Amino acid sequence: MSHLSNPLATPSQLFKVSSSNALPIELQDSIRFYTARLIQAAGILLRLPQDITAQANVLLFRYWLVDDLMAHEFSDVSAAIVYLTAKISASPRSLRSITNVYAYLLSPSSYLSNQTLDASPDPESYYLSEAAYILYRNRLLHIEGQVLNALGFNTHVALPHPLAITYLQALDIFSPAYNSKNKNTGKEVGRRAIEYLNTALLSPQMLYLTHQPCALATAAVYLAARDSGVKLPESQWWEVFDCEREELGFLVVGMGSLEGVVRREVGRWSGKGMLLTENVRKELVNMGRVMGNGNRGAEGEMDEMAEMERMLDAKVGED
Repeated sequence: MSHLSNPLATPSQLFKVSSSNALPIELQDSIRFYTARLIQAAGILLRLPQDITAQANVLLFRYWLVDDLMAHEFSDVSAAIVYLTAKISASPRSLRSITNVYAYLLSPSSYLSNQTLDASPDPESYYLSEAAYILYRNRLLHIEGQVLNALGFNTHVALPHPLAITYLQALDIFSPAYNSKNKNTGKEVGRRAIEYLNTALLSPQMLYLTHQPCALATAAVYLAARDSGVKLPESQWWEVFDCEREELGFLVVGMGSLEGVVRREVGRWSGKGMLLTENVRKELVNMGRVMGNGNRGAEGEMDEMAEMERMLDAKVGED
């Protein structure tokens, strides 16, 4: 059964992340939300199957249990993990494709930014020169190695999506009895369950690190059936799927509150497409908090990379 379960975060790991990190909890939540959303957007543009994108999100949160949130630029960690997850799957993507997609998503022309929805995209804003690509590629390969080391090379991720459909079949949701009035009731419940599971990937509560796939699938089935007006058995059916009542209640509240989380984060950062370490540092200054020199790695690394890029571009121009 190991292929159906995941290694979960321990209470000591969660406590260490929340207490020893120099960032306030609200900033940690923002970083996780925006970076997970960036992975979802990159997966769409790279035409990756959703299961690969979902695995990348889970690996991202696992990595941040071990390494400092500010150790690297958030988007760089995101791109490196997408590359790693796709590489070990049946749908690998080249580093060139990934860097091009991220250059676009991080540009002012990106559809992630509410400010540019009605504007024509500017190709120059996301053009990646050869020198910039080489530096970007090397940076991602370096981070990929650090991610693998932090994870102990354990990249196994069991997803709850297939279980949710199996549970719906076991509950006979797709039978004619449920679909007599509306032919698409069963499909609607299944679609809603998958939507809840995909949305839960963005949760700052790290639901995929604290609960097994069977519990996540059970909660998604419960919420989807409730939304669609489908009556589930009156008995404690969730226990058949190895989910306790208290755990189910917690996950139902957690998954159901994500709409409010999205509105809060978008409102907090004025619809920003993606957070950068620079944005977080400025917010810390506004909050009257200053991080120590030990946490300036991402900013210093980006300055160094920018200088190297300028030197490489100059060299290419001379040749």
